[in-house]
Amino acid sequence: MAESYCYKEVLPFTAMIAIECTSVGVNILYKAATEKGLSYYAFIAYSFAVSTLFLLLPLPFVFRWCCTVLHIHHYLLQFKSIILYKSILQFFYVTCAFYEGQEGFLRSTCLSSSEFSSLELVAQLCGYKGLKYTSPTLFSALSNLLPAFTFILAIIFRMEKIDLRRSSTQAKILGSLVCISGALIVVLYKGPTILSTSYPQPSPIVDSLMGSTSQTNWVIGGSLLAIEFFLVPIWYIVQTKIMKEYPAEFIVVFLYNLSGTLISAPVCLLLETNLSGWKINRDITLIAIIYSGFFCTGLGSLVHTWGLHLKGPVYVSIFKPLSVFVAAALSVTFLGDSLYIGTVVGAVVLSLGFYGVIWGKAKEELSEDFDIRPPSSSKTPLLRSYKVKDNEDITFSDS
Repeated sequence: MAESYCYKEVLPFTAMIAIECTSVGVNILYKAATEKGLSYYAFIAYSFAVSTLFLLLPLPFVFRWCCTVLHIHHYLLQFKSIILYKSILQFFYVTCAFYEGQEGFLRSTCLSSSEFSSLELVAQLCGYKGLKYTSPTLFSALSNLLPAFTFILAIIFRMEKIDLRRSSTQAKILGSLVCISGALIVVLYKGPTILSTSYPQPSPIVDSLMGSTSQTNWVIGGSLLAIEFFLVPIWYIVQTKIMKEYPAEFIVVFLYNLSGTLISAPVCLLLETNLSGWKINRDITLIAIIYSGFFCTGLGSLVHTWGLHLKGPVYVSIFKPLSVFVAAALSVTFLGDSLYIGTVVGAVVLSLGFYGVIWGKAKEELSEDFDIRPPSSSKTPLLRSYKVKDNEDITFSDS
């Protein structure tokens, strides 16, 4: 019982928080890498390639374990037979979707790794392009839309049960709203200073990365970020459906990254023809690519897929607003920024929202475990009647 609780409750909670902590620095490193001349198209392609190499190393051991324990030989044969031509088709889908709108990704509802990796590719294209036009601050603020979009889509696709009379449903709805509100408090409200540091002014590098974007198109950047945070919940929904048919997280994520590499390389080469934007220098550029490929595209996708398989899309998305608080905490610790009362109040509100959603999910799972279903037919008799005839055997009947 204790091991089951640790695996289903404690371990997912800890893993999601750890991934959010490690993914906070991706935006800062990306901005620093692009300041050095790296194209954001190249950054996406390199990240997929690094994550594929990272997952390729333990693949033989995981493959053998999956074949012996999960018995997914036929799934792997299906993947092997379709991955090549699916990737070629999705090359056309991604190009059309990028230039002509998102209609091409209506086809991404099919359960295949190449298709949902294409969906993630378009989300990253919109996200990094929007981040180029805006700032990490706006990125963190708009990421609060992710839980709301995910919850709405999960209801539409009937992946979340809604019964307003149940306390578990009320807790999930209120917890999601409270969590989003707490993240907005951290972003929009500073308040008085609680803890000041010895650094009265931020460094020029930090100011360059986190500063205002008055010379950029804020509206276009914000719109692209909003598109990304609408596509990511769709990615969650599709990934959850994939895991129901292919219950092998590592292999699915590896094929997803492999397909993403095969798709993103030609697409990004078409979109970025300047070869100087593909140059990797031995500085923050190399660090940003390795960090993004390992922690975000590789390990982050693996943990998110495992969480989607175990807990569902709403549980995974509710951790996204935590990145706002994590970014504020890391800024105080490593960058010497001041701690404001708005950060503390927002953190408390975030904690209450987390508790509400997690409590609601736990109570819902508990009620499902102890749900007693009625018999398949109410007309089926519980006892069989019998008749005894003189000098004959006993005969049974169901009526």
